[in-house]
Amino acid sequence: MQVFQNFVFGMSRLAGYASAVILVGMVGHILFEILLRTFFNTSTYVLDEFVGYGVAAMTFLALGYSMQEGALIRVNILLIRTHGAFRRGLELICIFSTLVLGCYVFYYFWRNWKRDWDRGAVSESIAEIPMWIPEGLVVIGMALFIIQLFAYFVRVVTGGEIITSGGGEE
Repeated sequence: MQVFQNFVFGMSRLAGYASAVILVGMVGHILFEILLRTFFNTSTYVLDEFVGYGVAAMTFLALGYSMQEGALIRVNILLIRTHGAFRRGLELICIFSTLVLGCYVFYYFWRNWKRDWDRGAVSESIAEIPMWIPEGLVVIGMALFIIQLFAYFVRVVTGGEIITSGGGEE
């Protein structure tokens, strides 16, 4: 089981790194756009579109890694006041609820991605980006988050450490 946990966290870490690379690319594109507009009186005409895709991709690709590191915002008003088996039970209820909701959201993202793939839909900008590319990054990020949630659920069920909000393990 530890091999599975390490594999899932490794995949989440890679997605987190991809998210960081996308952020650097977005900053580079913004700086390039500033340069073009300031000195050459022109534009790429796709900055807002690409930054929008980047924000969506970054957000979803980083979900699994953020969860593992305890960086996701959680409402711990009840959890921090509980201990032992009761805390573990509440944690499992929270994980399971998030897993069910995540699968529901994933289904709709997947359906939308599949429809755009089948239709060959492209963006309405001059770049005509195939819509399945940015949507695919969101689907991958959501899938990794679901797998990370499942791995965490198994870890808590088997008596493993619980992730705390400030990062680290309990």
